Amino acid sequence: MSHRPAVNVALELMEKVFPKNQKTRLCFLAALSVSLWIFLLYSHFLILRGSSGKDLVNPLDNGHFVNISFTPSTPAHETPPSTIPSPAHESTPAHSSKRDTFKPVTYPFMRAMRTVENKSDPCRGRYIYVHDLPSRFNKDMLKNCESLSLWTDMCKFITNSGLGPPLENVEGVFSDTGWYATNQFAVDVIFSNRMKQYKCLTNDSSIAAAIFVPFYAGFDIARYLWGYNISMRDASSLDLVDWLMKRPEWGVMGGKDHFLVAGRITWDFRRFSDEETNWGNKLFFLPAGRNMSMLVIESSPWHSNDFAIPYPTYFHPAKDAEVFTWQDRMRKLERKWLFSFAGAPRPNKPESIRSQIINQCKNSTVCKLLECGLGEKSNCHSPRSIMQMFQSSSFCLQPQGDSYTRRSAFDSILAGCIPVFFHPGSAYIQYTWHLPKNYTTYSVFIPEDDIRRNVSIEERLSQISPEQVKIMRETVISLIPRIIYADPRSKLETIEDAFDVAVKAVIDRVTRLRKNIVEGHTEYDNYREEYSWKYVLLDEGQRQVGAHEWDPFFSLHKDEQKDDESSETAKNSRKNEQRDQS
Repeated sequence: MSHRPAVNVALELMEKVFPKNQKTRLCFLAALSVSLWIFLLYSHFLILRGSSGKDLVNPLDNGHFVNISFTPSTPAHETPPSTIPSPAHESTPAHSSKRDTFKPVTYPFMRAMRTVENKSDPCRGRYIYVHDLPSRFNKDMLKNCESLSLWTDMCKFITNSGLGPPLENVEGVFSDTGWYATNQFAVDVIFSNRMKQYKCLTNDSSIAAAIFVPFYAGFDIARYLWGYNISMRDASSLDLVDWLMKRPEWGVMGGKDHFLVAGRITWDFRRFSDEETNWGNKLFFLPAGRNMSMLVIESSPWHSNDFAIPYPTYFHPAKDAEVFTWQDRMRKLERKWLFSFAGAPRPNKPESIRSQIINQCKNSTVCKLLECGLGEKSNCHSPRSIMQMFQSSSFCLQPQGDSYTRRSAFDSILAGCIPVFFHPGSAYIQYTWHLPKNYTTYSVFIPEDDIRRNVSIEERLSQISPEQVKIMRETVISLIPRIIYADPRSKLETIEDAFDVAVKAVIDRVTRLRKNIVEGHTEYDNYREEYSWKYVLLDEGQRQVGAHEWDPFFSLHKDEQKDDESSETAKNSRKNEQRDQS
């Protein structure tokens, strides 16, 4: 038995009910059609409500970039996945057979990363954006240069773009050009002026590989280190952070693509508490400060947000030829002294080995000693006297000073003199961007305990063959371009100076961090910040650290103990700055 279609039945029913009214029939048909569509739409939305909302709608997919949140206390290179929101995905239709296929949203820094794909762009992947800071953070400090130091006329040292007064080549110790009486704490202004000559600057922060903050952090704290309360010491740092965090550039990575130069030792910026008697300010401990890369002349072995760059030397060439000429000259010098030392004892530091070194030098016929003292009559702080002695020595002794590092180490390299270190914190874990990780190629290491046991420095150095000395000296001379800052008013053509090396390292660091974020992993396994000094020594691809021969040099210090040590360092450095700037 066949069934009549439902439509025919409906029409017959209409004819029976409304046999003669055509208009009424049409109205009924229209109403039936509308009811059918309402029923279908209602059923469709009923099904949608029963589905999982996260499969169909992503609240992060709002047509804008995802706002990435970073935990301030997490090292910049170790952003854990928990602090990075899952990439937003485009929803797929409910009937799609590919419900698990998602399209990742673009991170806000992806445009910068894609610049490397433009092979015709000489600046691909190397653009730097510079914040236009209010003048109170830099220029105004130079206008009030007389307030930058209690003992030093810093006004003369900020001349010539921060290089200081020119040095005359009276006795032929220097070159005829490119030499200046540069203050050891002038890196802030030198680096900022060199940045003005950087060939890959951009006004578009979205394509920047890194963002530079031209804050004169070293000059700022130098004004208030002695005789000022913590409010004064912290004021500019807090002001800077407040300014930066309001900028859209900061929100892209929470400041982890930002870097600044603080041309003093790290302990001047690491006050561990708010007690008035404690040293320095707390710039490096501020949450925003922990996210940035801080470039200092001495870094902390136990923290991950600061990186050591060379102290400025007296040589600031304007042309490549000046560097090549100087290197050739250092190769040909006759060096009549086996080793030499320029420095003063540290009677207030019982652990210092300087007194033993001075005594050994005095009792040796192959050692040249340049003793330091207070006052203008001290030759120890004469650039001519220092460079002349280093140029006539095969080895230059570089024990710890008031802190781990010394400017003298870079003066010795500049003179082609092989540095001798007594603590790995004086160079090996510090300047890993600028010096070889294999320290035996360019230096000699004699542990401090050996000196305390009266091991003969002369005997130890005499055991190195002349052939090996020549090889090591050539390595030292080859490092000269990497440890000098070129004249900021000029551009070197083929040579990378200390500035270039540092900027490249910062860019590489930010680029690795961005790749890790996109790929959803970290750079190291089980990262522990207190072992920062170990991580900088790892080879590429290594992901974890273990026991190290230098553990005894760094394992005894904890943060709560380091405050006392840094405060003591500050007291000693006060005397040292008085000597240095006389």
